[in-house]
Amino acid sequence: MGSDESVHLQAWHALIRARASLAGQLERELVRAEGLPLAWYEALLVLDRAPEGALRLQQLMDTVLMTKSGVSRLVDRMEVAGLVARAGCPSDRRGAFAVITEEGRARLRRAAPVHAVGIDRHLASVLDPARAAELRDALTAVADAIGGAPAAPCTASAAALTEPRMADRGHSQRN
Repeated sequence: MGSDESVHLQAWHALIRARASLAGQLERELVRAEGLPLAWYEALLVLDRAPEGALRLQQLMDTVLMTKSGVSRLVDRMEVAGLVARAGCPSDRRGAFAVITEEGRARLRRAAPVHAVGIDRHLASVLDPARAAELRDALTAVADAIGGAPAAPCTASAAALTEPRMADRGHSQRN
């Protein structure tokens, strides 16, 4: 990197390069072992950790770093695979949710060890725990400083959230 670049710009370039390299390797490992693309794994992980296993599509978009149309296509493909369902929010008819299914949770459980081994192999082999903690803290500080306003909560119960919205969206059931 050129000496004309600030250390912050150099850090940005290093972050982008490391993220692309690591994501590509993890993607290959997850697809080879479980047939699960990394974006699907990340979406399932986020949904599994969300209250009631559901997130607004906007929140999912912010978390998995995709555009609105990208998340919509991702959820469409995952819905066809039976890993998520779309649901509406009774208190906000405009709100759409992605909800993890039992099959989605099962696939996540099968893929988690592959992901963990990959993280260990590709990160722990380079960063000792102290350096990993420094990296975590630095990246957390950046994310917290930039932040974003959380979406308005839905007042729906878990039962209401799990009802599919395919008919509301004008889609026919896909096989």
